[in-house]
Formats: sequence, C-alpha cells, structure tokens
Amino acid sequence: MKFNETIDVITTGKDLLELIEEDDKSAFTVFYSNNFQKLILVSDRYVKNIHVAEEIVQDMFLKIWEDKALLVYVNSVSAYLYRSVVNASINYVNRQKNIEKHHLKIAEHLTDDDIEIINEQNELIVLLYNEIELLPEKCQRVFKLSRLEGLKYRDIANQLSISEKTVENHMSNALRLLRLRVIHHIQTDDIHAKAKYFSLLSMFLY
Repeated sequence: MKFNETIDVITTGKDLLELIEEDDKSAFTVFYSNNFQKLILVSDRYVKNIHVAEEIVQDMFLKIWEDKALLVYVNSVSAYLYRSVVNASINYVNRQKNIEKHHLKIAEHLTDDDIEIINEQNELIVLLYNEIELLPEKCQRVFKLSRLEGLKYRDIANQLSISEKTVENHMSNALRLLRLRVIHHIQTDDIHAKAKYFSLLSMFLY
C-alpha cells in the first residue's frame, strides 16, 4: 500500500505508524506537507508570530518522528496534531509572559550602580569591536571565529581551509596587535579610562 494512495484513510495513530514504517521518510514527508500550513495557522492564533508558529509545528513533527511508538495510543491523528500544536503554542506564550515578567522584575530593582556597571560593560564591548575591525582581514576573521563565536582552532581551520598552525599564528598576531593598541590607550591620564582599558585586556585579550 502506497502512502500517497491512502493518505485520506489515515485516521488513527496506528494507520500513520504503519505507513511511516512501510514507506519510511517519504511517507512522513507527504503527511507533513499535507498538514503543515493549516497547523501553522492554528499556532499563529496563539503566538501571533508566523515564524514562531513554523518552529512550533516543525518541532512537533520532529517529536512525532523521533518517538513514533506514541502513535500506537492515538485514536484520532487529526485531533492529536491539533491538540499538540495548541498545547505547544500555549506553553510558548506562557513562557514568554514569564520571561517578560522576570525581565520587568529585574528592571524594577536595578540600582544606579547596576546601570553604571552595565554601561561600563557595553563600552568595553564597543571598544573591543572597534579595535577588532582595525585588524588585518585574516587575523580579524580568525579572532572573531575563536573569541566571538567560540569555535575551536580545528573547526576554524576546516571552515577557512587552512592549517591549525596558520589559525594559531593568526590568533597570536591578532592578540598581539589588540594588546598593543589597548596598551597605547592606557597611556591616557584619565584614571577612569585606564581602568576600562585594563578591564578590556583582562577580559578579552588573555
């Protein structure tokens, strides 16, 4: 029995499970395509964001594929899909509300000192980014991949099609240049500025 010939007769989880196991991924792809758009519309009624709705529906189908055994207990596939999407969408909305409440609560308790610290940290990040943009192109690329994206030297080497030794050399050169530039700024008589540049050195350049 071919999946595309029997799609209309799928009513229970066992029906879907049988066809998935028979035709493997091709069957599930057809089933996915036939239900994807309408389930997105259902989700979007709750989350009010079509991109989020797409992710919720995709995640639901992925869970079904990864744990197909649960389909054995499903009496109505259609009801199961709608119920799963609605529950996931409501959970998403509730999580967002909790996150928003948490952020508002934090904001309400921010002191002047807290705000000053946040401003200092942001200034340091801006300073660092400005100096990074002045690096030679290859050094800049390697530094960003390593320190800003957290890649290992091996992964950087594969991505840029260079040796790990070359990555190491670029990184050493980048750090040397950045340290020299930051140290140059430290020559200022402004004690507050000196403190910021020393922080920049200790946080990012060692």
